[in-house]
Amino acid sequence: MATIISTGNFKGGVGKTTNCVMLAYTLAKMGKKILLVDFDPQSDATKLLMNTMAKVFDVTPVFETTLAVALKSGDIESALINVMPNLDLLPSYSDLQTYEAFLYDNFDSDFEKDTYFSKQLNKISDNYDFIFIDVPPQLNKYTDSALTASNFVIVILQTQERALNGAETFISHIQTLAEDYNLNLDIVGILPVLVQNGNELDQDVLQDAREIFNEVNLFESTIKQMARLKRFDRTGITELSSDIHDKRVHKVYNDVAVELLQRIEMFNEEA
Repeated sequence: MATIISTGNFKGGVGKTTNCVMLAYTLAKMGKKILLVDFDPQSDATKLLMNTMAKVFDVTPVFETTLAVALKSGDIESALINVMPNLDLLPSYSDLQTYEAFLYDNFDSDFEKDTYFSKQLNKISDNYDFIFIDVPPQLNKYTDSALTASNFVIVILQTQERALNGAETFISHIQTLAEDYNLNLDIVGILPVLVQNGNELDQDVLQDAREIFNEVNLFESTIKQMARLKRFDRTGITELSSDIHDKRVHKVYNDVAVELLQRIEMFNEEA
């Protein structure tokens, strides 16, 4: 059965989606069988991978059905799209906004609502080594459903005060949900994302994070500001061996992916 990982922060615009997609992409390149679930109605992860399929791999993405329809029908496998070798996507579409209403119409308790997604995901989880779930930056049934389905959470921490506050709130909610539902859910690490390389304020926020969360809980790897990441939204994820900027981005995420695997192994050994 797959190891399921949610990425999040209760502050929007912190690089949550970009980092979720890049980690999924990188681990797929490393030979791991990966599924990325875009569980955010804004569909940013889907758009990035669709661009990659169309502009990098020259493949026209075809939707057989939407994730919302697949979840409601109980046939989650019908929404799968293969992006590239070792990487599948459950794509988001605008109708995913109706998923919360579906839960409230069909289930009475919060526990039933929050565990429905997990039950559906378990139908296909044996096909993968890792499943990454991208969630909205708000407290809602998308986030709670993803967390309930997950083994681990990566907290994305952009080095600004509001993101630090959002991370604290997010972690507190994770702990409460895990206690309420008796979940086997751990925060595998807090991934720092620098707003500006070498900026004093960024370093101050990073130091505050070390003191608040304990340094051992922060990834040693740090995502520095890289303009190429923004370009990927337009061009898709490129990986040209002759392009120094592409090589730099992929080296950074390879380091993060290796550290993630090490952290997961450590948690599993302690369990």
